[in-house]
Amino acid sequence: MASFKKYRVGDKFKLSHIDPDDTPFCEGDEAAQRAEVDALAIELDELQDLLHAEGKRKLLLVLQGLDTSGKDGTVRWVFSRTSPLGVRVTAFKAPNDEERARDYLWRCHAAVPRTGEIMVWNRSHYEDVLVPVVEGWIDKAEARRRYAQINDFERLLVETGTVVVKCMLHIDKDEQRERLQARIDTPGKQWKFSMDDLEVRTKWSAYQQAYQNALSHTSTDHAPWHVIPANSKRHRNVMVAQLLVKTMRQMKLKPPPPDPALKGMIVK
Repeated sequence: MASFKKYRVGDKFKLSHIDPDDTPFCEGDEAAQRAEVDALAIELDELQDLLHAEGKRKLLLVLQGLDTSGKDGTVRWVFSRTSPLGVRVTAFKAPNDEERARDYLWRCHAAVPRTGEIMVWNRSHYEDVLVPVVEGWIDKAEARRRYAQINDFERLLVETGTVVVKCMLHIDKDEQRERLQARIDTPGKQWKFSMDDLEVRTKWSAYQQAYQNALSHTSTDHAPWHVIPANSKRHRNVMVAQLLVKTMRQMKLKPPPPDPALKGMIVK
């Protein structure tokens, strides 16, 4: 099995050193890779059952990435076999008036996972150290304050029983162009396309630098970042699924002990 070490953000991390075309977690042909995703999805369902039965901890999966990086597809495939009763997904859009009237973490804290639950954030509080930085709405000093606040926020979650898994889905500019073009050219997918996507695309280098800074400042021992090479959709799915399974296995989840009073009971 491939190692996650290279893709875990640590000291001297450079986003530019991660090749979006890498596929170290994919083995065999397409059929074998699809079978692996399915097997991992089944195991995730079993692990989620244990998480719920244990009733003590919860898991938060943060998915970040530029437009077309595959956040929706990751959720669709990785959790394809998981009971919808045990997984919730929150997609963070541009803040509304109610949210803008409060601090930027308010809407995120309201969407943390409940005990025994897996919560997936499709975009997250990291939007507030990406878009405002690129657009020049906050300066470097404010960005550094927000990095520190985010680290404290995630420490609070971890210290109160939440395991945090953060994945940056990494594609290159050519791959994004092909995916955007496919949306334009496919009538059934045009609803996914927005002219705003092209505006953001003109700021590609600025967003790469913003991600570099955000990941470097907020990858901690309690909530590390992993960069997921995502030009290959199958590799993206396999790697995220393997990371989640590995994380949940390490949690050593156990159901409550059997009730002695039920031993030998016969239902009539």
